[in-house]
Amino acid sequence: MSPPQLEQALQQRFPGCMEGRTMYIIPFSMGPPSSPLAKAGVQLTDSPYVVASMRIMTRVGHQIFPSLAAGDFVRCLHSVGRPLPLREPLVNGWPCDPERTLVAHVPAERRIASFGSGYGGNSLLGKKCFALRIASRMARDEGWLAEHMLILGVTSPSGRKRYMAAAFPSACGKTNLAMMTPALPGWRVHCVGDDIAWMKFDAQGRLRAINPERGFFGVAPGTSAKTNPNAMATIARNTIFTNVGHTSDGGVYWEGLDQSPPSGVTLTSWLGQPWSPGDPQPCAHPNSRFCAPAHQCPIMDPAWEDPEGVPIDAIIFGGRRPEGVPLVFEAFNWRHGVFVGSAMRSEATAAAEHKGGRILHDPFAMRPFFGYNAGHYLAHWLAMGERAGARLPRLFHVNWFLRDPAHPRHFLWPGFGHNARVLAWIFGRVEGEDSAQATPVGWVPREGALDLRGLPGVAHGDLFQVRKEFWEKEARELRAYYEENFGEDLPREVMAELEALEGRLKKM
Repeated sequence: MSPPQLEQALQQRFPGCMEGRTMYIIPFSMGPPSSPLAKAGVQLTDSPYVVASMRIMTRVGHQIFPSLAAGDFVRCLHSVGRPLPLREPLVNGWPCDPERTLVAHVPAERRIASFGSGYGGNSLLGKKCFALRIASRMARDEGWLAEHMLILGVTSPSGRKRYMAAAFPSACGKTNLAMMTPALPGWRVHCVGDDIAWMKFDAQGRLRAINPERGFFGVAPGTSAKTNPNAMATIARNTIFTNVGHTSDGGVYWEGLDQSPPSGVTLTSWLGQPWSPGDPQPCAHPNSRFCAPAHQCPIMDPAWEDPEGVPIDAIIFGGRRPEGVPLVFEAFNWRHGVFVGSAMRSEATAAAEHKGGRILHDPFAMRPFFGYNAGHYLAHWLAMGERAGARLPRLFHVNWFLRDPAHPRHFLWPGFGHNARVLAWIFGRVEGEDSAQATPVGWVPREGALDLRGLPGVAHGDLFQVRKEFWEKEARELRAYYEENFGEDLPREVMAELEALEGRLKKM
């Protein structure tokens, strides 16, 4: 909406909205306060839930005051929109005003205003609102990158270590990958962050990244000792659970937990109703959450709070694609990699507003989080690759979600800890290994270059098919998407990459 419309909307909502409630003032830092990449914020809120969660997710306290004195901070205003005494009864356990909910960002003024919602992303304003929407604009203005990316360290059996960042849409396995236990002997993974990366070139031309957050705000359903044992260890204490089921002995429960409650223990759903296995409605909301301190993760990287950040050698894009997109491929160069990031598509999930398995465009996994014109965002990425002296990371795309055409419910790739096999191939490419062959879409592993030992039924040919008809259709849909959503703001370099892809496909 226009700025005058926004100011009118705020004046219709905020005056008197905290009457009868306690107003909390939260000074916080995104990133270690001593980091050259750290940014300060102040959030006003009338929600104790927000206060407790922000204490976990950000660095709160007096160490932020010097930045505040200089006036260099992001202003974050939040209210649940329910003054006391209540004028009408609540329809659920959360005080909120769904009919008048407003979450507004003014990037040019470094300002956020959120009204009427207690949901994490709408109320913990240091997270997506600040660390992506506002920060992406700050990054463009100041010459760095604020991205929807995990950061992890990968150590080979020989002891060599490389850091990688990865951009996936919500519910595509970011947390599972960031906390992975490798199924490949001798390889180790350490977590720096599972959701957001702030990256800047240092004086030597290395791209360095920090995790601006201090905690994990992860999706609970599907998290278990089998899928993510490190996450289960992380949330064993000092954790806030939101909209999960709970047990009569004081525990929590959600779908996929793979731990049945003890005999005699009863379950209550997130709606406060008695629940038992087999009930038609889920016990936990599909987007229910855990909020836990990062330092409790048993595989946090020793350098995760290094003020200078960790050096990034590879950036990985990915999404849920049931067919057509290879398990992994490498971009030909930085410009081609920016095109690959802009072309990201993924099946919709419970965390998105669309359902039904639709394939949605989600460039750089930033579709909900751009803080400025998306065409200018792509131009900023292209410009970062043209910096004098920059030692650019290699760019890749992965797809863990290929399905067997003969058995559509079955995945071709086992995923989880076996994704370390793909990371090992990426590691080798960063180290200079000649282990790839060219296809129209990028470099894929040569036959035998990806370690498939101990994976019966997993065939190299099934994982790396590049079908001409599929990619011609992909290119047509991508061209229409660019024209409709970017128009004249699409950088000509990105269109040139699409035309180059079309040309390579014609030669197949």
